[in-house]
Amino acid sequence: MGRHLATLFHGVGMDFRAILMGLSFAIMWSSAFTSARIAVAYASPLAMLSLRFLISGLIAVIIARALGQTARLTRKQWGIVVVFGVTQNAIYLGANFIAMQWIEASLAAVIASTLPLTVAAASWVFLGERLSKTTIFGLIAGMLGVLVIMSARLSGGADIIGVALCVIGVIALTIATLVVRGVNNSGNVLMIVGLQMLVGSAVLLPSSLLLETFHVEWTWQLIAAFTYTTLIPGLAATLIWFLLVGRIGATRAASFHFLNPFLGVAIAAFILSESMTLRDTLGVLVIMGGIIAVQMGRRS
Repeated sequence: MGRHLATLFHGVGMDFRAILMGLSFAIMWSSAFTSARIAVAYASPLAMLSLRFLISGLIAVIIARALGQTARLTRKQWGIVVVFGVTQNAIYLGANFIAMQWIEASLAAVIASTLPLTVAAASWVFLGERLSKTTIFGLIAGMLGVLVIMSARLSGGADIIGVALCVIGVIALTIATLVVRGVNNSGNVLMIVGLQMLVGSAVLLPSSLLLETFHVEWTWQLIAAFTYTTLIPGLAATLIWFLLVGRIGATRAASFHFLNPFLGVAIAAFILSESMTLRDTLGVLVIMGGIIAVQMGRRS
């Protein structure tokens, strides 16, 4: 596996800093499912997520201003801020936070890890990107891996509504990933990160008031999980993702998502003691292989 990873990263022309950024992002992103699973056990998911984005967004904007960045963006950049804030922060994360009241963090991580597959498929359907035989094979293999895991989990009693919410979230994240390419070479990356978080907060707050009954249990688990998810997956991982896409492009950056099935399941199993069956392991390996094939096929 290590040799294949090195070949993949070298083959797509990534420098050492890009590799470190990508690995850091993958670990942070994968851990978010576990911290979210802990947090939603003690507080209303949408209200908590809205507060998280308010804090993260304000921190990012303040730091950006201190670095000399401004909110004077182009019309295209403002469009990206709004679309990304709504699709990734409000819809994708909102749907996942609600879903993890009923399904395990590992299952949510596996569904979210299909992002490179959905991005490749959406690029083919909507952007006219040609698919090689390797890419088509990877898409089929990845979806089969998902079906292997999903069939086991659904037969074991996984909540269908929670699964559906995660699928909706992946579709929204696919849109966000295709849109974020427009921020390449921008000098206001941190400001854009902060503003799109504030957009997410603004959308999630009325959604919380309309859709959920507010509750919170102030436990150390909630405080620790909320602080971690706000600063690490929320702020740090998002900033790294924007910078990584700007450095190597959306297609190459998406290759790091093939680490998420394994990392997401492993972290949930380690911290939350969630079960990991042989079928789960097989499905994760098939998904990872499919995503690698998709990335290598799109590169060629």
